[in-house]
Amino acid sequence: MILPIVSFEHLLRLSDETGLFEHAELTEPRTEHGYCVDDVARGLLVAVREPEPSDQLISLAQVYLRFVTAAQARDGRFHNRRALDLSWTDEANLEDCWGRAMWALGTAVARAPALAERARAHFDIGVTCRSPHLRAMAFAALGAAEVLIATPDHLGARALLADAADFIGSRRTEPDWVWPEPRLRYANAVLPEALLAAGAVLGDARTLADGLTMLGWLLDIETSGNHLSVTPVDGWALGEPRPGFDQQPIEVAALADACARAYHLTGDQRWKDGVLRAAAWFLGDNDAQKVLHDPLSGGGRDGLHWNRCNENQGAESTLAMIATFQRAHSMLVLCPMTV
Repeated sequence: MILPIVSFEHLLRLSDETGLFEHAELTEPRTEHGYCVDDVARGLLVAVREPEPSDQLISLAQVYLRFVTAAQARDGRFHNRRALDLSWTDEANLEDCWGRAMWALGTAVARAPALAERARAHFDIGVTCRSPHLRAMAFAALGAAEVLIATPDHLGARALLADAADFIGSRRTEPDWVWPEPRLRYANAVLPEALLAAGAVLGDARTLADGLTMLGWLLDIETSGNHLSVTPVDGWALGEPRPGFDQQPIEVAALADACARAYHLTGDQRWKDGVLRAAAWFLGDNDAQKVLHDPLSGGGRDGLHWNRCNENQGAESTLAMIATFQRAHSMLVLCPMTV
């Protein structure tokens, strides 16, 4: 596999001095739909993860951080949706936007010294919250694990990570369904990745083992032959047909993130192969044999149908592709993660 360089060209096209536009028509941003914290937080995450960011990318990370911190309410919750007039159009909440914001802030604390002080201040406000939503807690847990890289004695981050692991719970013992939910949904691999992070940071061997078992089961479910065949947008449960469509890039990116963490914790080739298969999915090694990576724009197509791609290149899909390519490059150059 020839892995493309990580391009931020389309991400820059979708961004302005305020943030990151959520949707695109083909490669042109649909500005009328405004911005959302879910995507801007993802943008901040990939920007601060880049090992050698350009000055342009550093400036973009600063824009994204300003957006994310402006979205936070005094009690630590986050608004998600912002209109072109810069008004917030929803109530601050503890849904995925809170978890993704906490993940991005925690990563900025650990990996972006110029942004760390501001990011830490807002992380410390949000870390007092707890979400009733499983994925939101898992996203936030990954941010807490990042903070503990920089500040191992951060009690708030340690407590959030432990609470998230307890909330996700131990794996089920049924041999054909070890998942903590009755149905696979979206960004599924973030659940075992949160357990991996908690097990490693907190020194909890049982939690680490549960995370590896859950991730291995998910990787098997989402592999067909030598390529990924991931959970479709409507989810999946035992007895339903596979493959399912449409398939979303965020599912592939979550799997790449989790497999990368598992590889750096265990050195098992299985997880490295999982990351590389995730990158190959964007390059056409998928159920429809369609390429989702656009080398001309630098963008990622919005989804995989049974016989075609969605040709629009919105923020979520482009960021999922960038994140996956970052992980794949780290596999090829053996660049270790800290946690």
